[in-house]
Amino acid sequence: MDIQLEPGSYVIAVSGGVDSVALLHLLHSKNLAAAASGKPVSKFIVAHYDHGIRPDSAEDRELVQIMAEAYGLQFVYDEGKLGADTSEADARLARYKFLNGVMKASKSQAIITAHHQDDLIETAILNILRGTGRKGLTSLSSRISLRRPALHIPKQALIDYANDQGLIWNEDSTNSDPKYLRNYVRNYILPKVDNESKQKLKDIIAKLQIQNVELDQALVNALHMQSESGKIDRAWFNQLPHNVAKEVMATWLRSHGWTKINRPGLEKLVVAAKVATSGKVFELSKDQTMQVGTKYLALVSNER
Repeated sequence: MDIQLEPGSYVIAVSGGVDSVALLHLLHSKNLAAAASGKPVSKFIVAHYDHGIRPDSAEDRELVQIMAEAYGLQFVYDEGKLGADTSEADARLARYKFLNGVMKASKSQAIITAHHQDDLIETAILNILRGTGRKGLTSLSSRISLRRPALHIPKQALIDYANDQGLIWNEDSTNSDPKYLRNYVRNYILPKVDNESKQKLKDIIAKLQIQNVELDQALVNALHMQSESGKIDRAWFNQLPHNVAKEVMATWLRSHGWTKINRPGLEKLVVAAKVATSGKVFELSKDQTMQVGTKYLALVSNER
């Protein structure tokens, strides 16, 4: 299997499941081959986060640690003790907080995860069920600090590779728990989608990724034309079609570090921007507010 990754310093997230076990072996093998031919190699740190959701989760950490030591790689881990009732979203936040901490402490350039082609399609379907906007369909992608080099590889190919290489992995029992919407999509919806339809959906996602990049750039350019940083001309904003105004508002908030944007909250802010009386203040967080003026909208940092 072909994995494209330029030489560098990376934190590899390894859960102990077949996906990350196979990817770790692939990347380590690629490193060995590069070293043998005198080419630049990467520095890998194997990072494992024990959520503390399952009583047998310590076995995953032991397996990953044994693998890292066998490959001669540095191993780091942390225990979350989140509990069996933890939501998928909270588990993900805790995991990435740990991974980002390891990346920062080790001065690595990026985190690597083992998300694959099935995950790409699964996430798109999941977000459709949640009522996503355009960005939710392409949310599973690589970026500078988070690399997903296996997104073009089907899960079955990773399983076949792991079996061919005689690798050992653990099956996470929570992956079959239907209380998680992702598991419902994985176990009840995806099996009913044929390969041709999966490929069509993958092609749609790929095209939408390109369109989203173009749209995001156009939105950023429009905001750069505003006369003052951190402010939007209210008359200009009020003339925008409602759906366009939501896109502008979301981009404006993201450009100022506000990432916790949900659809109801965004709708409320856009309506407020258009109809609220001058002087109204809308709290975004404990650190930031949106102020509505007669001629402008402004993002203001709260004093402490």
